[in-house]
Amino acid sequence: MIDQPARGGRSEFALGWKTLLAGVVGVGCGASPIPFNIIGFTIAPLSKEFGWSTTQILVPITIFGVVASLLAPAFGSLADRYGVRKVALASLLAFGLSFAAIGMTPPSLMAYYALWLVVGLVGIGSTPLTWTRAVNMWFYNQRGLALGILLLGTSLAALTVPKLAVWAIATYGWRAMFGIVALLPLVIGLPTAYFLFREPRPEEVPPAIVGTGGKLTGMTLSAALRDYRFYLIWLSTAVIALTFGGAFINMPKILSDHGIPATSAASVMGVLGLGILAGRMVTGVLLDRIWAGFVGFPLLCLPAISSYLLGDANLGLSGATLAAFLLGFAAGAESDLLAYLTGRYFGMAHYGKIYGMLYMPFGLFSAISPIVYAKVRDTAGSYDPVLHIAIFGYLIGGALLLALGRYPVLREAE
Repeated sequence: MIDQPARGGRSEFALGWKTLLAGVVGVGCGASPIPFNIIGFTIAPLSKEFGWSTTQILVPITIFGVVASLLAPAFGSLADRYGVRKVALASLLAFGLSFAAIGMTPPSLMAYYALWLVVGLVGIGSTPLTWTRAVNMWFYNQRGLALGILLLGTSLAALTVPKLAVWAIATYGWRAMFGIVALLPLVIGLPTAYFLFREPRPEEVPPAIVGTGGKLTGMTLSAALRDYRFYLIWLSTAVIALTFGGAFINMPKILSDHGIPATSAASVMGVLGLGILAGRMVTGVLLDRIWAGFVGFPLLCLPAISSYLLGDANLGLSGATLAAFLLGFAAGAESDLLAYLTGRYFGMAHYGKIYGMLYMPFGLFSAISPIVYAKVRDTAGSYDPVLHIAIFGYLIGGALLLALGRYPVLREAE
């Protein structure tokens, strides 16, 4: 689908490009990609300094993810009520400051966990929860493509943050690394969002998402909770997140177990970022042309190949690179799908609350999954058992989307 003329004869991209650009930067500098891209590289230095196990070191990502996920509906409701700009700016600032504070961790595991708890409490507003609402408000005809471009921010983070973290740890130590990486939200993300990010004014909103009374169309949260499609999307998201999150966070350790050094592992993580980028763009373009179930099922099955490759005792750098690309490609598809499905099946009137509820399983199970993978590694001495089980998780998660049915005709919410 070409970019059709929108309000006043101007295309959607001509009207919304500033917000989209700010969203790309905000997503990349926010609390969604950054913690997950650095924590795998802290295992070795933290274990050396404090003697903590792999599982103990990765528990904070679970704390962060669980707390942030539980707060997602509340932050979504704030965005619906007060606008996403205020929520995004405040959360970017708080996330940057709290993330930098982790570098001051004392030799106490509980203190380390407490610092990550704070990051979870304040960071959720800098995730796609806020940025996708604004982009969905600007775009309709090319919403899939716009969301794909928006979520390229996570790809940019995956391409750059691991290398930045490895360099900072090697040059200045792990403590300084947290402060250096925190400059991304504070010095890059926050100013960009301040000057460019906003929701459209009433005359700039696409007519397709406004009812005859001039209000946004869509379901209330209570209506969405009575809709079987809400639970299909929720369960699919949970299953995919549970299988994907652990593989992503533990990837540096998985590669290390196969004899691949940290510098090469950082490059592999960069390829994973390229996979996310490709997945975002391909999925976005397809969603504007093909029903989402037919798009999501094959793309979300790709990581099954990754799990098979990563569980191979003879894994080399080329196999690891392919596995990372496929894993990233599916991750890019999943994030696009979640935002797109929320907007198309439930509308924009209460998008923040509903998306927050659907983002909850993504955050929760992405947070639990690394600990499951790490526990298997600590117990069995290998990631192979959980990698083999994950193959079935990807297939089931993708297949659930085939039962969603056609997009509904949405009306103004009461």
